[in-house]
Amino acid sequence: MQFVLALVFFIAGSGLGYAALRAIDNSKINGVKNRISIMLKEAEENAEMSRQQKISETRDEINRLRMEAQKDIKERKIELQRSERKLEQKEENLDKKIDRVTRKEDELKSKHDDIDKKRAALEDTIQKQNAKLQEIAGLTREQAQEILLRKTEEDAKHLLGIRLKELEELSQRESERKARDIIIEAMQRCAVESSGDSTVSVVPLPSEEMKGRIIGREGRNIRAFESLTGVDLIIDDTPEAVTLSSFDPIRREIARRAMERLVVDGRIHPARIEELIEKAARDIDDEMISDGENAILQLGIKNMSNELVRTIGQLKFRFSYGQNVLAHSLEVAQIAGVIAAELGIDEEIARRAGLLHDIGKAVDHQIEGTHASIGAELAKRLGERPEIVSCIAAHHDTLEVSSVYEVIVALADSISASRPGARRESIDAYIKRLQKLEEIAQTFKGVTRAYAIQAGREVRVILNAGKTDDGTVYKLAFDIAKKIEAEMKYPGQIRVNVTRETRATEFAK
Repeated sequence: MQFVLALVFFIAGSGLGYAALRAIDNSKINGVKNRISIMLKEAEENAEMSRQQKISETRDEINRLRMEAQKDIKERKIELQRSERKLEQKEENLDKKIDRVTRKEDELKSKHDDIDKKRAALEDTIQKQNAKLQEIAGLTREQAQEILLRKTEEDAKHLLGIRLKELEELSQRESERKARDIIIEAMQRCAVESSGDSTVSVVPLPSEEMKGRIIGREGRNIRAFESLTGVDLIIDDTPEAVTLSSFDPIRREIARRAMERLVVDGRIHPARIEELIEKAARDIDDEMISDGENAILQLGIKNMSNELVRTIGQLKFRFSYGQNVLAHSLEVAQIAGVIAAELGIDEEIARRAGLLHDIGKAVDHQIEGTHASIGAELAKRLGERPEIVSCIAAHHDTLEVSSVYEVIVALADSISASRPGARRESIDAYIKRLQKLEEIAQTFKGVTRAYAIQAGREVRVILNAGKTDDGTVYKLAFDIAKKIEAEMKYPGQIRVNVTRETRATEFAK
């Protein structure tokens, strides 16, 4: 019985334990399920928030990319419009050029047709005349030509003998007269105020005693100096100075430097004179090469022969109308380069031709001929291109123009030579030009006063207000300008300024 009771109690306890354990497990499972559902809900909320954030970021990125694309498209549209405008301008310029070329072709064709018609008419007339002559003379054309040539030859021989005798006698009389005229003309052309400045150099001395040392015993020093330099050394009454005279500027400059060094050194004798003259000659030669190299470097010119570079340096010692030829050549080269750049052609050719246009002046005192022809021959001999040579030869309008560079160099030369202050003139010629300007202006009716101002570049004319009206002012200015052009020679241009005004003056007492 006890066993049974124990078994019953055991079974009942086990059942109660199992039920309790089961209840406990169900509560845990429910708790886990609740936590899992909460975690799932939180995960879903976090996923939703992340999805919304990603969508927002994606939308912002899309907006940014869209704005960048729109900006790029706008810039491309602006660039495209700019390119279209350039193309339109180019097309307009091309159309204009085509129109000009077409008009020129039409003009040339018209002229060519006129020439053909005139040539045909001329040939027809010649044929008719030849036929008529043959009909009149009863001879063929060849027979008539033979008779005419034989008769002409006989007459020509007779007249030629007589004429040769007359010309021989005349040439003897004319040669002496022409020689005198040439010498007188040369003397007159050199006898201007700038002649002394361009052929004479003055060397100052520390004292009068130095003149005796320069002359030397029995004149040996002065004779050695003149024979070695080829320059006349003039020692006169000029206080504390000697004069060097020569038409060769390089010789004169060598002599001047050598004399200055002799005076400073104090040792004046033939051997020392020869030594210092050789040193001065070397210095001048180096200086000429350096000046020539500086000139071509300044202008950006390449591939020029060494002899031509040295000759360019010689221009530093040459002057024309008081204007330094090297400075003038550099100015012409720069002006020519600017003009060529504006026209869209080769600037280096223009600058090279401008620099070399007066190269003949470096040696024209040694070679007979004009500086243009001498310079052209020199440039051709030293390997310059034909277009450069033609610019040098034609820059004074002595030859027919064959290229645009010749026109540019001639124009640049005129601009450089005619600008105010470029060239020197004597004070007498300057005053006469001013007086002539005022006299021309005062010859017109109604002019009360005329003043030449701005160094002769402008003439100011004052009119009488009672004798003229406003309508005559422009006509009078035009007439004065035309009369100045007809009666005067001047560089550049002269401005005519005509003023008409009414003035009333009264005094308060």
